[in-house]
Amino acid sequence: MDLRVAGAAVITVVIEFGGRGLVVEDAAGRRVLGGFVAGLPLEAMRVRADRASCIEMRLSPLQAYSLLGVAPTDLGSRVVALEDVWGWRARVLREELAAAADWNERFAVTKSFLAQRDSAMRGPDPEVRAGWDRIVGSGGQVRIGELAESLGWSYKRLGARFEAQIGLTPKRAAMLVRFRSAVDELLAGRPAAVVAAECGYTDQAHLCRDVSLFADRTPRAVTTHYLPEIAQRRYRAWGEFFQYRAVPRGR
Repeated sequence: MDLRVAGAAVITVVIEFGGRGLVVEDAAGRRVLGGFVAGLPLEAMRVRADRASCIEMRLSPLQAYSLLGVAPTDLGSRVVALEDVWGWRARVLREELAAAADWNERFAVTKSFLAQRDSAMRGPDPEVRAGWDRIVGSGGQVRIGELAESLGWSYKRLGARFEAQIGLTPKRAAMLVRFRSAVDELLAGRPAAVVAAECGYTDQAHLCRDVSLFADRTPRAVTTHYLPEIAQRRYRAWGEFFQYRAVPRGR
């Protein structure tokens, strides 16, 4: 496995239970980890392994605090070792996954673990939830000033609370969601100029800058070289991890 992983509007949790570890290269350098949590990154990273056995979870930032016990902002823009988030429980979970008879049992073990960790007492403000839903539902095409006004908050207050509870400012979050919308269109074979117009970019150069920021690639490279077979499978499974009702873009 050799993946270059671009920014995504999710908190990603990977648990390696085969005992081989994962080689992760990000802004913090190169590390070998038994599992990790990646917040809302602003830079691409690389993950490599030799015959790894993994469970991957993608969580909405709205769920992350209640399930991880760590605020998204504490994760920063780099990978955090799983033990630094769940402590000894991470080791126990890996052992249970390794002992499971099949994938159905592993999924059941993972769901049970998350259910035990879930706490309704931890979570973002209702206004932050509503703001995030608006950003995601619009494909990142929302004016932050208008969003703050509709929520009854000042621009400054929304920015501060959003960054503390989601991990990014509303503007950065909108950029990230819009980037993922654009990637969907690029991978569907649509021309970059059309994607730029429909996803709310000023022009094609604006799209190229954001793709370079989050994927460290050009739009053409994303569509022609970015997806090895394992990445294509992960991409096709995307809807199973993080779902929302999309709205027509460019309207």
